[in-house]
Amino acid sequence: MSATLSSDVLQDDIAVAIARAIAAANKRARELNIDAMQSIISLTQYPQNDSWVWRVNYGAKDYIGRRGGDLIIEVNPEDISIQRVLWGQ
Repeated sequence: MSATLSSDVLQDDIAVAIARAIAAANKRARELNIDAMQSIISLTQYPQNDSWVWRVNYGAKDYIGRRGGDLIIEVNPEDISIQRVLWGQ
């Protein structure tokens, strides 16, 4: 899948920051054998140590009758480094 982003999207700092965070989290998720295309993905932002962190959550699309097992990846938006990787219970 190839898409060209318009200049207005590329000039939107939040859109670019989210895209970078999701890309970094997706890379780590693939390393952990998580298929992002088969996941429900949510993104939240929260404060941590006087800055903000993106938290990317990968949950199963077939969640009915299933308990736990979500993958949570925290990404530092400053340098797009992975801060923590957590598995849901």
